[in-house]
Amino acid sequence: MSIRPILKIGDPFLYQISEPVSEFDTLELHSLIDDMRDTMKHVNGAGLAAPQIGISKRLVIFAMDNNPRYPDEIDIEETVLINPVINVVDNSYQGMWEGCLSVPEMRGYVERPAHIRYQGYDQYGNQIDRTVTGFHAIVVQHECDHLDGVLYPQRIKDLTKFGFESELINRSDYPVAVVEQEQN
Repeated sequence: MSIRPILKIGDPFLYQISEPVSEFDTLELHSLIDDMRDTMKHVNGAGLAAPQIGISKRLVIFAMDNNPRYPDEIDIEETVLINPVINVVDNSYQGMWEGCLSVPEMRGYVERPAHIRYQGYDQYGNQIDRTVTGFHAIVVQHECDHLDGVLYPQRIKDLTKFGFESELINRSDYPVAVVEQEQN
């Protein structure tokens, strides 16, 4: 287990489409997941995709447990999601000031489907099938975007709602609690 370096926006690897995972329950896969978990926890991430650490595999991990980067959001059970498929359940959308470990110190307002169903597999090859809403839905979509070479700034419709957290704190439409908590 180790903490891996996280690729930053601009690295061409982050814009590639990842390859499906073909073997489950292997020592190599478990080791990669352990490294992803350690890396995510080390930087207070809500999620991490394999491409963010330079691995071209359709694998994400996400969890929320009193995360200081998102102090007002509900906890999400740790999930390892492999070869995910996302389907939108209805036409409702919600917006959020998203951040990303590959886009440090910045946030952008992104609108995404608020109600999704995601399917895939865990590291043992067991099927996962969940229907979720709200923050959980946003985290899953954000992480799975990485598998298709998409970073959240590419989803921002209004670039005046993208910037450094230190500058956004003065905006009336920015959630101040997020920045204040992160600066501690």
